[in-house]
Amino acid sequence: MIALALRRMDDAKTPADIIKSLKENAIFSEEMGMYWNDINAGYYWQQAPIETIALLVEAFDEVAQDAKSVEALKVWLLKNKQTNDWKTTKATTEACFALLLRGADWLAKEPAIEISVGDMKVDPKKLPDVKVEAGTGYFKTSWSGNDIKPAMGNVSVKKGDDGISWGALYWQYFEQLDKITVHETPFKLSKKLFIEKNTASGPVIDPVTEKSRLKTGDRIIVRIELRVDRDMEYVHMKDMRAAGFEPVNVISTYKYQDGLGYYESTKDASTNFFISFLGKGTYVFEYPLRVSHKGDFSNGITTIQCMYAPEFASHSEGIRVSVAE
Repeated sequence: MIALALRRMDDAKTPADIIKSLKENAIFSEEMGMYWNDINAGYYWQQAPIETIALLVEAFDEVAQDAKSVEALKVWLLKNKQTNDWKTTKATTEACFALLLRGADWLAKEPAIEISVGDMKVDPKKLPDVKVEAGTGYFKTSWSGNDIKPAMGNVSVKKGDDGISWGALYWQYFEQLDKITVHETPFKLSKKLFIEKNTASGPVIDPVTEKSRLKTGDRIIVRIELRVDRDMEYVHMKDMRAAGFEPVNVISTYKYQDGLGYYESTKDASTNFFISFLGKGTYVFEYPLRVSHKGDFSNGITTIQCMYAPEFASHSEGIRVSVAE
């Protein structure tokens, strides 16, 4: 704000120094654009990330005429909207002003995207019953059954113009739960089981493996480690459990730990976690179970998905557990 004000008062030196300092402290990412780690939401008037970045777009455009930085800041605004809700009409207005009236006009022409799935070119104009959304160029198509070939695992996307584009490819298939391997996106999930034992020095936990032999009555601790590389809102995490396990926490309730608030809901075959806001970082969830039946069971997997941006989903690997007499 100071840089813009002084620039409009014909001060050439000070605004340039301010912009130089801002750029030196910025973080540049090919995917996320240009941003600053210390821009956080809060209760004070200046703690408004969307309005702040929109104002920075104006400053870099008007004061520095730095087209590259302006485009990178606009990328951050759009990537933020991909996984977050712009909270107020003021924030939305400021962001739209920055995106539409500063830098290059991304809506001046239709996006030029070339998509190849295997040896097949995906042209929405030639696909039946596919409508391309005006302005954004969004479209959706699918294949199923015998239409899917091994070569379709090779996907290439080429963008022929400036601006930002993103998409998602979903592969749905059937597999035994204990044979599923880890799938990583901006989410990274790790699920482990531990058996809790009482010793002379106090309770200790040992990891449960497929070679472990549990007994009915054993107390099991489920530990889920979640890593996320960006802020997300409206996140649902579902943790399946083996049929031979019964939850100790049976009452659904809101919980708060390590700066994260979430609602934990216990169901017949899984425990669900509903998270309104998930900030960038690492989180650990733990809850206890009791071994109730003998047998050989699949422990299932943990899945997580951003409901606001469903293309961001991930799951942990699955294992089997054995319960002896």
